[in-house]
Amino acid sequence: MRVEISTDSADGAVAADRLGADRIELCSAGASGGLTPGPGLLSVVLDRCHRSQVHVLIRPREGGFAYSPAEVAAMRADVRHAASAGAAGVVVGALRADGRLDAAVLGELIAEAGGVPVALHRAIDVCPDPVEAAHTAADLGIRRILTSGGATRAEDGVGVLRRMARADVTLTACGGVRAHNARRIAEATGIDEVHAAPREQVPSPGGEVDFGPHARLDESETRDLIAAAHRGAR
Repeated sequence: MRVEISTDSADGAVAADRLGADRIELCSAGASGGLTPGPGLLSVVLDRCHRSQVHVLIRPREGGFAYSPAEVAAMRADVRHAASAGAAGVVVGALRADGRLDAAVLGELIAEAGGVPVALHRAIDVCPDPVEAAHTAADLGIRRILTSGGATRAEDGVGVLRRMARADVTLTACGGVRAHNARRIAEATGIDEVHAAPREQVPSPGGEVDFGPHARLDESETRDLIAAAHRGAR
């Protein structure tokens, strides 16, 4: 089973690479669901991660996935930059006002990738019919989908994930995936890829002005997840 680790820092990406992650999803602002990482962060991660593939999340802001023309333009530029910088893939998503996939915008982003593999992120999990959306994504040329089957947690979306797996596209199960349940989810769905974002809080040193804690990759949970997922595989 392949393991993708989401991280929003250079140190987290280097640690995930060292611990044996098959793929890194690089983002910024992970606590907000992830946004497009800056060029400096991407450059450092690509320079220092030599084992794991680095895929770049393209998301211009927090909130829903129906985007204005200006936001689409920003996403197109970010896809071009990630591809030209040497990322192994990009991760995108866009919805219409009715909640269905925005095929026109996704087509533009795929074109900007210039042959670099394109994955669809969890925007699919808020679509009215994730199964239909999986088939639409495959028809557009999207190669992989991160999904929990429309549930908060992949464990609760097993039935939908099984149906989505019939589309001609690779699924990566995500949403509450950890060492204790990764293989169970894979066995229940037939999906052989999982995605997780294990984080732990680091308190601020404090003082009169306190900007609060920040999150960093939980290396212990990451190590356990990778070991559990790879056990008996390959």
